[in-house]
Amino acid sequence: MKTAKFGGSSLANATQLKKVAEIIKSDNTRRFVVVSAPGKRYATDQKVTDLLVELYQKRINNEATDDLITKIFARYEEISREFQIEKSILTEIYQSLESLKNLPTADNPHFFDEILSNGENNNAKLVAGVLQAEGVDARYINPQELGIFVSDEPLNARILSKAYPAMKNWRNSSEVLVIPGFFGYTEKGEICTFSRGGSDITGAIVASAMNVDLYENFTDVNGIFAAHPGYIHHPEPIREITYREMRELSYGGFSVFHDEALMPSYRAKIPVVIKNTNNPAHPGTLITNERENKEQPVVGITSDDGFSMIYLNKYLMNREVGFTLKVLEIFKEFNLNYEHMPSGIDDISIILRANQLTPQLEEDLLRKIAYVIDPDELRVIHDLSMVMIVGEGMKQRIGSMSESTAALARKKINIEMISQGASEVSIIFGIHKEREQDAIRTLYYTFFE
Repeated sequence: MKTAKFGGSSLANATQLKKVAEIIKSDNTRRFVVVSAPGKRYATDQKVTDLLVELYQKRINNEATDDLITKIFARYEEISREFQIEKSILTEIYQSLESLKNLPTADNPHFFDEILSNGENNNAKLVAGVLQAEGVDARYINPQELGIFVSDEPLNARILSKAYPAMKNWRNSSEVLVIPGFFGYTEKGEICTFSRGGSDITGAIVASAMNVDLYENFTDVNGIFAAHPGYIHHPEPIREITYREMRELSYGGFSVFHDEALMPSYRAKIPVVIKNTNNPAHPGTLITNERENKEQPVVGITSDDGFSMIYLNKYLMNREVGFTLKVLEIFKEFNLNYEHMPSGIDDISIILRANQLTPQLEEDLLRKIAYVIDPDELRVIHDLSMVMIVGEGMKQRIGSMSESTAALARKKINIEMISQGASEVSIIFGIHKEREQDAIRTLYYTFFE
């Protein structure tokens, strides 16, 4: 039994949807189908989700939305023309979009969630209709009926434990269930969306609840590559990777999977395979608890930009009980999350996402640190990138760190920060943003060529 999730690029137009229908028809073990909203048809096109964000802005600003609703509906109507679907489905989709004009904006914390969820919800209705027209015994099922119960956290919902037994009641359904991704319902019946990558999260939750044998995640690429194809010409494909390695790569910048989307499958020990809708015969990349090929120490190299570093130095810092706690309490006071915090005897470097800082907040933060900590040195470094080397095999192989730093030194790339956890699954280098691509290339050729 399988759960198959299809991303926006796989559902962007009728041509793509025909491929999806053939994929589902070709394997009757694909019992649960999770869908995203229609994606871009071409490079300069807009995703349906982007159009819904625009609609939200217009509603907030009390602007007319009729033209935009017509534009969004046209996307679904255009796809439907290639199939003999029931007209009532299109009527229902149009009425759903029209209802967005009357949603209350005042005192409605779920207003944005309700608008955004429309893209996936309507597409699930359409996909179910298309599968029925193609001879598949399929039905659309709303997340509330299925039992996807989530915490009441708008735009950042988490699945509740009671959802899993509720969903499992549908495990033996005789029909192929088509499920909209990205959102669930609170215990009070309010729509709440997951964070970014939400449809992947839904796919993993459904796979876990139904205890399937495999979770297939269909995208527009033949699996995952060891490095970004935009930086490396024909990088090596990754045939097999562990959950821990994939989570590290996702966190570090790989856009194939949102790092939180893997956890439900990981906990249920369900393997995940990333496959290509346009080339379904390709084996793709298998994500599993433990990979068979352990000879390759490094499986991937990734990077992410947009970081800043707060550096503070104070003599005999290590003698002062509670020193780090004082620093972190200041960060808590300013509602700031940090990503990494390597330290020495007399200094600490705190890495955080730069988008949390404004010039005024940064000034206030430094002033508070200077007042409470009284450091000998305090400074901020902006425009940093985190370059990450990932591989569980590094733990058994001596020299991964020395080879990495030597490679960066050969290219005269200055390292601002190094972080390696006790698990030794990843090594992170903080460097200046303008050297990011150079770092990726030299590290890739060190471990893969």
